[in-house]
Amino acid sequence: LSQIIFYEDRNFMGRHYECMSDCADMHSYMSRCHSCRVESGCFMVYDHPNYMGNQYFFRRGEYGDCMSMMGWSGSIRSCRMIPMHRGSYRMRIYERENFGGHMHECMDDCDSFMDRYHMSDCMSCHVMDGHWLMYEHPHYRGRMMYMRPGEYRSFREMGYGGMRFMSMRRIMDSWY
Repeated sequence: LSQIIFYEDRNFMGRHYECMSDCADMHSYMSRCHSCRVESGCFMVYDHPNYMGNQYFFRRGEYGDCMSMMGWSGSIRSCRMIPMHRGSYRMRIYERENFGGHMHECMDDCDSFMDRYHMSDCMSCHVMDGHWLMYEHPHYRGRMMYMRPGEYRSFREMGYGGMRFMSMRRIMDSWY
């Protein structure tokens, strides 16, 4: 059972909201959110409603000042619970939109698309198995995007036009 508790102010102060599943718009529960505590499970949080905008990954722990940690100026506005996955991991990454250009099939973490695949751009992907995090920079740094099983034909059309993804890692069951 996954659970995250959001607080209006830093250091777990002010009103709070307990969440055990996806929440598309936290504004109906609280006007702002600046700290959180993950009691169990893993979650993605977003700075816009409906799982849009910048996103950040949280696993079990206490986050007393989310905004400065994530480098956001706003507030957490929506969150998505990441289900635990046991089994294999498989994703195909593509150089171009709509599954075009060079394709590479990945089954484990990759700290640099450039070093491993000589790929300077990744613009679409197909996640067959598992849940993944893609990162803007090599070595799992920079802004991130949560990928669950499905087809992602265009990162640009998803709102990530100016962003390149250069590394990725699996969300492992040991993180829970």
